[in-house]
Amino acid sequence: MLTAKEQSLLAALEAEADGRGVEIVTVEVAGARKAPTIRVYIDTPDGVSFDELAEAQSWINALMDRIDPFPGAYTLEVSSPGIDRPLRTPEHFERFVGEEVRIVCAKPQDGRAKFSGRLAGFSEGAALVELEDGTQVSIPVKDMKKAQVKGKIAFK
Repeated sequence: MLTAKEQSLLAALEAEADGRGVEIVTVEVAGARKAPTIRVYIDTPDGVSFDELAEAQSWINALMDRIDPFPGAYTLEVSSPGIDRPLRTPEHFERFVGEEVRIVCAKPQDGRAKFSGRLAGFSEGAALVELEDGTQVSIPVKDMKKAQVKGKIAFK
């Protein structure tokens, strides 16, 4: 799911985040090669406040300055995972069993590359997704390009 560059950035960030009580949900590199945008999604057990974002922005920026991931300019964005939270690790998938998810595969699985449904389980490196018609499909994480929880907005 992550490119080699994203994986190396993630490893550097996770090493620093562990001692700060912050989870690096995922890292995304987007945009032009000459001036890419590095997006770092963070979370904590109690959610992410503005102050936590500001503090994380500071130490993540200092870390990026030290490792200098790209020659020239880049933009750094630090945010919470948001309503459509990305799923990357086995722990992420296990935590969100029962939730509605969207998964996009790198290559088609049984003739399709996009799946939406309820995350029915996770085992042996694969997500079990119950589709709208009630059928279940097992999708290995290694075959996923993107996986995320489908956000819900509740009105009272």
